Amino acid sequence: MRKAAAIIAWRTWRGVRAVYPLLLLLAVWELVARAGLVRPLFLPPVSIVLERLYVTATDGELWPPLLTSLYRSAAGLVLAAAVGIPIGFLVVRNRFVAWFVDPLVAFGSPAPKLALIPVFTLWFGIDNLSKIMLVALTTVFPFMLSAVAGARTVALNQIWAARAMGSSEATLLWRIVLRAALPSLMSGLRVAVPTALLTTFTAEMVAGGGLGGALIMAQRYFESATVYAYLLVMLICGYLFDVELLRLRRKVLHWYEG
Repeated sequence: MRKAAAIIAWRTWRGVRAVYPLLLLLAVWELVARAGLVRPLFLPPVSIVLERLYVTATDGELWPPLLTSLYRSAAGLVLAAAVGIPIGFLVVRNRFVAWFVDPLVAFGSPAPKLALIPVFTLWFGIDNLSKIMLVALTTVFPFMLSAVAGARTVALNQIWAARAMGSSEATLLWRIVLRAALPSLMSGLRVAVPTALLTTFTAEMVAGGGLGGALIMAQRYFESATVYAYLLVMLICGYLFDVELLRLRRKVLHWYEG
């Protein structure tokens, strides 16, 4: 019993330690708002915001826009990974591909992709496709660069040995290159996921729809508590996805991280 209680206490402490910056921020927020240092229109108390969040979650108002945003982010990520990872491997394997792709990456990676929201809305409409394509464009570079970095960690003697044993190019890619690149790819995924969420929410704030569009509509009607409730949901989504990605990394790369 004592051992079980100690384990529960330790896990509780780990959980509190992981989120204490957020708890501290919420406490300061509540004190500042209750003290009247900021007008409620600009900063409602966190207790009211949480109450509003509970209402939107229980009456179903929250879930349709949130699920729409998550779908757009996930679809864009899948498309970016399907394009970026193979191209990254080809950059390492083929000089012509490297010659062709390197200038595009140098030009496109630092470019402000959010400035293309009006263009993508014009090309693909205001519904899902424009947001998905913008997310794909924004996140393809982390996948591509992580694939390049990971593929370059493969030792040449491993490739030579595999070829000497009669391994096909597909087997070589799947069992050697991809395995060696997994740590780098997981790091790229950790960069790409919050970037996808940020891109989706921002595009929705401009072009409408999803959680970003719902936030802007609440702001237009001066529903401050709803604005902050949706903002909290966005922050929580980013945090939870990052925690799960770290857990997935430890599970997938147990052989790498010891």
